[in-house]
Amino acid sequence: MALESGGIVILDYGSQTTQLIARRVREAQVYAALLPYVATLEQAQAAVPDFRGVILSGGAASVYDPGAPRLPGWVLDAGVPVLGICYGMQLLTQALGGTVAPSASREYGKTEIRIDCAEGLLAGLDAAQTVWMSHGDRLERPAEGFAPLASSDNAPFAAVGNVARGLYGVQFHPEVMHTAHGTEMLRNFVIEVCGAQPGWTAQNVIDASVEAIRAQVGAGRVLLGMSGGVDSAVAGALIHRAVGDQLVAVFVNHGMLRKGEPELVVEVTQNLGWNLVAVDATEEFLDPLRGVEDPERKRMIIGKTFADVFEREASRVGQLDWLAQGTIYPDVIESAGTGRPGADRIKSHHNVGGLPDHLKSKLVEPLRELFKDEVRAVGSLLGLPDEIVWRQPFPGPGLGVRCVGEITWERLETLRAADDIFLTELRAAGLMDGIGQAFAILLPVRSVGVMGDNRTYDEVIALRAVTTTDFMTADWARIPDDVLAHASSRIVNEVKGVNRVLYDISTKPPATIEWE
Repeated sequence: MALESGGIVILDYGSQTTQLIARRVREAQVYAALLPYVATLEQAQAAVPDFRGVILSGGAASVYDPGAPRLPGWVLDAGVPVLGICYGMQLLTQALGGTVAPSASREYGKTEIRIDCAEGLLAGLDAAQTVWMSHGDRLERPAEGFAPLASSDNAPFAAVGNVARGLYGVQFHPEVMHTAHGTEMLRNFVIEVCGAQPGWTAQNVIDASVEAIRAQVGAGRVLLGMSGGVDSAVAGALIHRAVGDQLVAVFVNHGMLRKGEPELVVEVTQNLGWNLVAVDATEEFLDPLRGVEDPERKRMIIGKTFADVFEREASRVGQLDWLAQGTIYPDVIESAGTGRPGADRIKSHHNVGGLPDHLKSKLVEPLRELFKDEVRAVGSLLGLPDEIVWRQPFPGPGLGVRCVGEITWERLETLRAADDIFLTELRAAGLMDGIGQAFAILLPVRSVGVMGDNRTYDEVIALRAVTTTDFMTADWARIPDDVLAHASSRIVNEVKGVNRVLYDISTKPPATIEWE
């Protein structure tokens, strides 16, 4: 999307937090386009015709390794400011003649740095800063013309800069929430150093998306696969605004939705005036999943079944030329989708992988470049009701990726009941507004218990609740003990086949929010 106020090109070297760089830049209302590190100058100019700066992301490689990703020559030739983050800093240093070597010890987690030069990138910040480190290499000697800006106990050059040329490098990750003033650092770079002007808003997204959808779709009809989540609803609202009744929404009940969810989605969608086809395909999904325990196979089977159901419904309602999906940024990064060389795949998403080849070229994905909070902002501006816009995220495979192990109807019913109790207790305690995502997980583990005078040997429920602003990083929610105790008591007493409840206190990273 081209903006008169300019924008930033981000070159992706495979870091799992690369998308957060774009998100933080957009929080400054400056457009950011994410491109693979092999992108050419022409591709950068096509993505952001008036780009004012370049950010180099982190990555898993070491710059001195054979075959390690390199810095494209055009980055320095373009004459715009450059910020290297972690691997990007090391890459910039190496390209300009500095030295990078392995650290004596790996530095991971929160670290205190000392700012020695508070100008440019670090302007306006206190001398002591808490940042997030994740590296095994460090700068031994900065490139000529670069001055040390900050240091830590393990990294003498935690930040360096050639202020005159607008070239900066940081060993830490300003994009993650654990870096206390990372947002201010990135804002300093894009606004003060690069000179980009704020102009990226939800309205810009809507205007550009509507224009792009019309250009892509033309007079064709679009089949939207609704999974019950906010993403597919907002994607549908954008497409409906762009092409009206050319949109046909198909809501598939795959038997893995939360309690009462199918009825709610159908009611709300019909009220919006869309062409809606509601399909109960529970058996079609559960049959091929019988005996399958591997989470990757589950996701691929669910994705393929979605595509098969959509194609079948398309043949019943007439000619449909496009398949729309609510794919968003976190889906793409965790699947290490096309265009991300150097990234490790964390997990596949049913709407990123699993589609037949003949459908992939016919996809309409208007939210593919947006984070969850941007999706919500767009949905609200489009007039979607709050019960849709502010619903908690729910994966397309639904309870299928929360039912660890084999998926059966009986296990899904157990999980559905436990999940409903947990959410009900959180709402009753007034805690939902502060929680980004909360749900139950059914584990393929049995434990011995005692109920009354009888021995039990039943399954285990794990409860998960996280706080997050971007869903790329998350912390476990500190739910009061009495709330957890009441939820646990209700689950054990009311849900047949469960005799033990656990609470997950893992952060993301290193864990993901979902278990599968």
